[in-house]
Formats: sequence, structure tokens, C-alpha cells
Amino acid sequence: MNKKIVLKIGGMHCATCAINIERALKEKKGVRGVRVNYASEKASVEFDSKEIDVEGIGKVIEKVGYRVAEKDNKDEEKRLVGLKKKVMVSFLLVAPLFYVAMGGMLGLPKSEMGEKVLVLIQLVLSSVIVCLWLNLWRSGLKSLASLKPNMDSLVFIGTAAAYFYSLIVSVWWWVYRGEVPELYFEGAAFILVFINLGKYLEVTSKGKASEAIKKLMKMEAKEAVIWKKGKEVKVAIVEVRVGDVVIVKPGGKIPVDGVVMEGSSSVDESMISGESMPVAKKKGDRVIGATINQRGSLRIRVSQIGGKTMLAQIIRVVEEAIASKAPIQLLADKVSYYFVPAVIGIAIVALVVWLSLGADFSFGLRVFVSVLIVACPCALGLATPTAVMMGIGLGAKRGILIKSSKALEVAKEIKTVVFDKTGTLTAGRAEVTDVMGLNGNSNKEVVKIAVSLEKKSEHTLAEAIVKRAKVKKIKGVEIRRFRAIEGEGVMGMMGGARIYLGNRRLMRGKKISFNEEEKIIKKWERQGKTVVMLGKRGKMMGIIAVADKMKEGSREAVERLFKMGKKIVMMTGDNERVAKVIAKDLGINEVLAGVLPGKKSDEIKKLQKRENKVAMVGDGINDAPALAQADLGIVMGSGTDVAIETGEIVLLKNDIDGVVKAINLSSYTLNKIKQNLFWAFFYNMLGIPIAAGVLYPLAGWLLNPAIAAAAMAFSSVSVVSNALLMKRYKD
Repeated sequence: MNKKIVLKIGGMHCATCAINIERALKEKKGVRGVRVNYASEKASVEFDSKEIDVEGIGKVIEKVGYRVAEKDNKDEEKRLVGLKKKVMVSFLLVAPLFYVAMGGMLGLPKSEMGEKVLVLIQLVLSSVIVCLWLNLWRSGLKSLASLKPNMDSLVFIGTAAAYFYSLIVSVWWWVYRGEVPELYFEGAAFILVFINLGKYLEVTSKGKASEAIKKLMKMEAKEAVIWKKGKEVKVAIVEVRVGDVVIVKPGGKIPVDGVVMEGSSSVDESMISGESMPVAKKKGDRVIGATINQRGSLRIRVSQIGGKTMLAQIIRVVEEAIASKAPIQLLADKVSYYFVPAVIGIAIVALVVWLSLGADFSFGLRVFVSVLIVACPCALGLATPTAVMMGIGLGAKRGILIKSSKALEVAKEIKTVVFDKTGTLTAGRAEVTDVMGLNGNSNKEVVKIAVSLEKKSEHTLAEAIVKRAKVKKIKGVEIRRFRAIEGEGVMGMMGGARIYLGNRRLMRGKKISFNEEEKIIKKWERQGKTVVMLGKRGKMMGIIAVADKMKEGSREAVERLFKMGKKIVMMTGDNERVAKVIAKDLGINEVLAGVLPGKKSDEIKKLQKRENKVAMVGDGINDAPALAQADLGIVMGSGTDVAIETGEIVLLKNDIDGVVKAINLSSYTLNKIKQNLFWAFFYNMLGIPIAAGVLYPLAGWLLNPAIAAAAMAFSSVSVVSNALLMKRYKD
């Protein structure tokens, strides 16, 4: 049985770490798919629970030198506070070390202490700093030993080489005296301090980038007031059960998903749907957990709890999306995987070349360490996921639920947008506008028989007929052997006769003539109404016209898509005459009418052959095959009705302007990714040759491991900071 889980991973220090974990898990039997995201420090793992469990996955992760961490914000904050303290202590230690080692070079007053004491101070201070960051050495050594070197391996080799070289020549000088040797204690210490300062700034920045998911988690209610044995009782949210009655007073948070039993109010759903205006709620309406009740008191029957609530599903989808990888990241991942071994090779070559050119070992060591330290696979690893994280967060705030980073990338490339008609371009709340009884049947009799059939159907037209019967207080009759016929209508037995209710295709198939009624049917259709026919034993019993109002903002959204250069197609199961009337009103030129639900995916395939990339926008119910076939499936949703499992982008606001916003956000995010990747690649292409000494002696001062460490730390922070600028994004 296939399962999917998102795990928080501890101990990752660069993109290579993420790749190593991915490769180790992919080799394990039972693991069907895995994506590890360095920026979010999360792994999305799909596995067969019969072959491997979560504990087994954790053991594989531990075996390669990492750990499964708790998804607890308090643990995260504690880790960040600990890292901050260590960085501060390190700076207090590195300040006197800097003075002793480099004060004279900068013209600072020379210390009166003897040379032995000064060397001893450097040794002691650098040793304490090394001990503070010994976990980094352990990680680097472990990765080297397993032949899977990462960023820690580069830092370990560079700092260990500088530290132990200085230690050996210090001891040699101490014993045999002579001229004071050139030492690199301060270099090893500065590297560790600067890199970990960069790590602290990077973690802080990544925390800001994942604010969207943290805010969603904080929205979950902790308590609820339930009606129990005739009185109000406050209980922990985990004690609430489906079927309980929850009391929510004005200003209170609705704790779980449910249906209003009593009362009326307006509810602020902006945190879920991005809808700024409060939504009116009355008896029978659905409400979403974590939204805010504004004016009236409500009694709500609980329908969903725990992981099945809308908020829990959104959190799960956002977590999986953040853990996913965009196709553009594959290049960075490939480069990162081979990057560390390549850098080690370049550092060794640089050392050998300089020694062969007559440089002393001290200079060669400086070049060797600088190359190792200046190289930064972290910037490459962070370039894509940090921007994706911000993009998904920006979407969540606007009621656009992006289910994968791939969807975010593909959206920009869409050439054709295909819209389903009912419930997408139209409101999906159809109303009966006309009824005509035929062949001796009254209008009331037509509605009576029609509602008897349609009350068992879930189609939008059926809802309109049921509503009409309710308003007119018309009760139905017993129908036996009810059957829905896809794309045509419904049928059933009434008395001893077989009754049919549906479109032209159904009537023709059952040899029921409607030639005499064709004129009035066409007239209604030219008005944009959908006509439903009722017949039995070869004769028409009546016709019903149903109209669906255009969804507010549909016309404007279509215009915006045209201006963006997108081709728009409307696809519907309705007949061509009605479809063209609605399409003309919207300004849509291409219409695919009379398409059965099962054939919609075939139409998408045809468009994909003609166009480059095709998006399908539907309601996520009968459009599921087409949504799956399209390059990008966009689902219209409203509150708890949203089909969250269907499509790759879910518009919680149920507004097609969200399609425009999703494409614009995708374009903006992709531009940020490209900027980040450019600077990450450019930085390494520039930094590594300089560190190798190509500008020496023109800029010999750049050959300093401490400067290399500062530059490396800055590269990661700059990439994350560029992603954080996305907070300024406006639609």
C-alpha cells in the first residue's frame, strides 16, 4: 500500500546533503519516490508500507549522517537560539585572535607580549573555536569517509589543513626556534566563524521564507466550546468529534469544519480563501475551521476534524509543494552533486601548480584553503527552493493553493487556457426560467415528473429543477430503476412507463420526436438557456429552460488573459448554440461544445498537439480526466467543496481571476529563480579562479582564507535575501 509522508530533516548543511539523502533513499527497497528540499529542510517520501515503514526510512537517513527531526516550531527556535549564542561566543574569541595575528599588518599598536605567548594565545583561542564547531568537522569527515563529500567536507579539509599545519610548525618552532613561521590559526578560526555566521543568517532568512506555512499552522484552533448535556463546555480541540455541536460567539474562531445549524453571521475567510470581504452564513451553510465569526452567534454541527479539515489539507498540500522540486532545479542539483569533488580537485591542482612555480608551501596552502572555502554549493542549492517557497507562500495568502513547484514553473509556459463552462465561467447556480407542458401535460405536471427524476441526480441542472419544485411546493412521485446516462440525461420507471429527461442526444436515441418544439427550443437556446426535454413512449411531455448566470469577473479575467497573449477555449457538454451565446458574451472565439465528460481529455490531447502547453480550468468533479491530461490542471473551489486532490493549482476563492494571478505569480517566481541561479553560478565562476590565484600579484590581498569564508557566507545569504524581496510582490 503506497503512502506519502513529509519529514523534517536535521543536519543538512548544503544542497549536496539533500542529494545524498535522496540517493540513499531511492536505493532502498519499498521507496517509490523521494524529494528532499534543502531550503525547507524537508523530505517528501512516497513508499510501500508493506516493504518499509517510517522508522526504516529514518534509519536510512541516519545512516548517511542526518536525522529525522520533530516538526516543532519550539525546537526550531531553540536550535536557532543555540546557534546564535555559539556565533556570539565565537566572535568574542575571534576578536583578540584577530588583534594578535593581524593587528600589526593593520597598523594597530603592537603587543608587548613575547612571541611564544602570542603564538600560544593564537593556538588556545583557535582551538576553543574549533571545539565550538566540532560538529561541523564531524559531519565533513563522515561525508568524506562515506565518499559522499558535501559543503562540510570542504570546510573540514580547509580549516583542518590550516589548523594542523599551524599546529605542527608552531611546535617545530617552539622546539627549534628560529624565525617565527607564518601561521594560519586565525584563518581556520575566521573561516569557522564566518561560515557559521552565514549559516545563522541563512537559517533566519529561510525561516522568514517559510512564514506562510508557519502562519497556517498557527491558525489552527486549540480549544472549542461544545454543547453537551444542555450546557456549554470548553474542551481541547482533540476532544471534538464529528457530529458534536460547536458554539461560536461573535469575534470567536470557528474551530473545525462544519454546517451551520442555528444562527446567522458574517465570517472572515480571508486567511483561507484570500477573499477580503466577509461571507454571509446562515442555517445550512458550510463553514471552515480557523475562520473568524464576526457578528452573530452560530451553532455548528461538526463535519470534519483533525487531518480532514480544510486547513489541515491546505497545510499538507503546501508542505508537499515546498518539499517538491521544480524541473529547473535539476540542473543545479546535478552541478551540486559533482561540485564538491570538482572543487577538491581544483584546490589540489592549484596547490601543485603554485608549488611547481616555486612558491613556498605556506603560500600554496593559502591558495588551497581559499579555493576550498570560497566555493559555495549552498547558493546553488538555495537558488530555486527559496524562491519556490516564497512563491507558494504568496499564492497561499491569495487563496491560490499551488500543489507543486513544477506547477509554479509550468504555469508561465502556458499558451492555451481551456475553461469548462458550468461552475467555472458561470456561477454554477442555475435557475429554471421557462416551463412548457406538451401533449396534454400541464407545466406543474412537467416539473413534478422532472423533479422526481432529478432529485436523484447531482448535476447543476438537476439542482435548478429541484429548487423550482421547492419554491412552487410541488412534490415528486416515486421513480424506480433510476439511471444516469453520461452526457445525455436521466431515465427511470414511473408506473408502467419509462420516462426520459435530457438533451437532444437522449431524445433522438430513444426515438422521441421534438420537431414541432424545435422552434421554441432554438429560441430559448439563442437566449443562452439550456433546454431539458421530458418524454415517454416516443412523445414529448414538456420542455424546461434553465439559465446559469455569468460568474462575476469572468469577462474581465478573459480579457486579461487575451492581453497576456493566451489563447482561450471554452469546453462544455452543452449544445453548440447555447455555448456560442455565452462564449460571444465573454469574447471567446473557440468553443468545443457537446463534449461528454469522458471525452474532454481527448480534446485536451488534440490541443496539446497543436499548441505547446495547455491549462485546463474546471470544477474538479467531472473534469478530472481533462485536468489530469492537461499540462496544468487548475481547479475552481469554494470553501470545503474544493476538490483538493484534483488538479495542480486550486483556486480557493472560486474566482477565475485567480487563473490570471496564478500565471503572473508563476512568471514572477520563475524570474526570481533565474536571477538566483545566475548569481550563484556567476559567483562560483568568479570566486574559484580568484581564490586559485589567477589575479596574483595584482590582487594578492584577495588570497586570504578569511576573505574567502566571508564571501562564501555572503553568497548564500544574498540568494536567500533576493528571494525574500518577493514579499514586496503585488498583483
